[in-house]
Amino acid sequence: MIAQIIFLILLAAAVFLFTRNVRKIIRNIRLGRSEEITGDTSLRWYTLLRVALGQSKMLTRPVAGFFHVIIYAGFIIINTEILEILIDGLFGTHRVFARILPGQLYNFIIVVYELLAGGTIIAAIVFLWRRYVMKLPRFKSSDLDGWPRSDATYILIFEIVLMVFFLSMNGADHLLQHRGVGHYVKAGMFPVSSSSFGLMFSGLSDSGLEWIERSAWWLHITGVLIFLNYLVISKHFHIIISFPNVFFSNLEPQGKFNNLDAVSLEVKLILDPSATPPDGEQPVSKFGAKDIFDLSWKQLMDAYSCTECGRCTSVCPANITGKKLSPRLIMMKTRDRMEEVGKTLDENLKAWELSALRGEFRGEHGGKTLLYDYITEEELWACTTCNACVQECPVNISPLSIIVDLRRAMVMEDSRVPSELALMSSNMENNGAPWQFSAMDRMNWAEGMTIPLMSDFAARGESPELLFWVGCSGSFDDRNKKITRSFAEILQAANISFAVLGTEESCTGDPAKRAGNEFLFQMQAFNNINELNNYGVKKIVTACPHCFNTLRNEYPQLGGNFEVIHHTQLLQQLLLDGKIKVMDDHALKGRGVIYHDSCYLGRGNGVYEAPRAVLEALKVELKELKRCRQNGLCCGAGGGQMFKEEEPGNKRINTERASEIVESGADMVASACPFCMTMLDDGLKQQSGERTPTMKDIAEMVADSIQR
Repeated sequence: MIAQIIFLILLAAAVFLFTRNVRKIIRNIRLGRSEEITGDTSLRWYTLLRVALGQSKMLTRPVAGFFHVIIYAGFIIINTEILEILIDGLFGTHRVFARILPGQLYNFIIVVYELLAGGTIIAAIVFLWRRYVMKLPRFKSSDLDGWPRSDATYILIFEIVLMVFFLSMNGADHLLQHRGVGHYVKAGMFPVSSSSFGLMFSGLSDSGLEWIERSAWWLHITGVLIFLNYLVISKHFHIIISFPNVFFSNLEPQGKFNNLDAVSLEVKLILDPSATPPDGEQPVSKFGAKDIFDLSWKQLMDAYSCTECGRCTSVCPANITGKKLSPRLIMMKTRDRMEEVGKTLDENLKAWELSALRGEFRGEHGGKTLLYDYITEEELWACTTCNACVQECPVNISPLSIIVDLRRAMVMEDSRVPSELALMSSNMENNGAPWQFSAMDRMNWAEGMTIPLMSDFAARGESPELLFWVGCSGSFDDRNKKITRSFAEILQAANISFAVLGTEESCTGDPAKRAGNEFLFQMQAFNNINELNNYGVKKIVTACPHCFNTLRNEYPQLGGNFEVIHHTQLLQQLLLDGKIKVMDDHALKGRGVIYHDSCYLGRGNGVYEAPRAVLEALKVELKELKRCRQNGLCCGAGGGQMFKEEEPGNKRINTERASEIVESGADMVASACPFCMTMLDDGLKQQSGERTPTMKDIAEMVADSIQR
């Protein structure tokens, strides 16, 4: 009974401490603003089973994924063994399930436990080897200096020690069973412990074996309870919180950024002075996020779910090229800020009522904010919004959503914006384009061509089959005008009824939105939506992935509901339908071509196959870069970078990508994005002394290869 009482006290203390600390974490998460999570519940369960339970994203890197699955399975499955230990500890029994379960089933369970325990030891040693012998770049990064690096080491050592205690207990138990000592009835098979620790202990006396078995039993369960409470103060709390975090994952296309309702209200009042705010609607004093109170509870849950694995940072184009930005560090700093605020709350307030907490600490608590004091402007402006970090995260965290909200506060509240982006915004306000071109020059690309306008169709009381949204690059950039002309020629060759807006077209607002200027984006969006709705537009095609993403994903919430397709999707359909036919012997046939995935077409919207299907129809020798599809490397133009200088680093992002393209040995680079065309064309021109491949948009390649 003394042992049972001690065990009960130990268990109660561990559960109490764990519960108290988990409540603090929940309290900290709830300091964030409210966010309504919607979407298909069945899809959420499927995502949970696939990503969290099935470890699908971990396995994209097979070696690390394999060993992580072993440790993960060990944690999930071996800890069901704790149930038997708890019952034995509370009631003074020994291997109680051996008396309840069929012998073969109990044997199978013990074999699984033993194999996973042995595998966990091996996997933990492998991970320590990768960190301290191989010294993988993402583990020796300065991001992890101090506690984060020590924390990871402690956890791995802890797991090894716990499994050693477990196997020691089983090894001694197995020998005692076969010797027929006391209550050690024969139960279970012990393939790992009997062939390792059992051999080590075989020369000991019965009393010595009992002492080892009991000591290992107590050390194992005590270690498990300590480990349970260590999780709450460690990054390894993700073992628990990642499950709800994955369940509440963003189910929308990754390229879709949320529209701020508060901004929508302000913009509507600006555009329609006669409009009145809804009853009870209070003016909003904050836009974007300066501190954790301005982030949503889901974003704060993301921070607690971060495993600090560094996969996000290892694929970040800004970080790869030496910029200060590290998506992993964004999440770590957000969590640090939460912990700091939480610690102050614990020290100064006894009550945990959230209304009091939010009222007391909203704003610049302690003279600090997440923005500026924890996360710097340089880090935020280095982001290309390419979504590589989101794609790579094994538990569906989005550092990008935090980056964008912090940008919004910098731009809309503090007017702290790079001068180049300020000029871009001014141009967009005055000219409807990011550059200093007159809106009246939007149709200059069509010189010498007969291109129908929407206004012409409307004058006849007719509607075209689709609207060709040209975009700013396609209208004003000399290189991209050629793409626009090529695609228009294809539409005419296929006898497609189409029209353009001409001088009535204006920038979708994409660059402003990615740069944090939500006001300017929504001003552009509402004006464009009004124009499109007045013409009764139903279907839009565009050669720009940024326009495609914005029109398709972000306009509907503002009243612009259109069917939007990318020009490569339409080209694929035209080829399948036989409306355009490839010549038998065209100039591109058999040439080595690599395709560069646009971030906002690929990761942003999942369009990977259409461009490749078109290239295959042209019978070129299609090659793939090492970083392609979901793992493709950004050209460096997104997130407003197209219109500003990059932050300091050891090289430019487009130079990094251009070097990879040259190394592929391809004759030609196929692009499907005007931003990528500009950035990569510049990057390739800098590859002096090497045979540089030419660049063409897929529309240009099709136009050069089809029968007329």
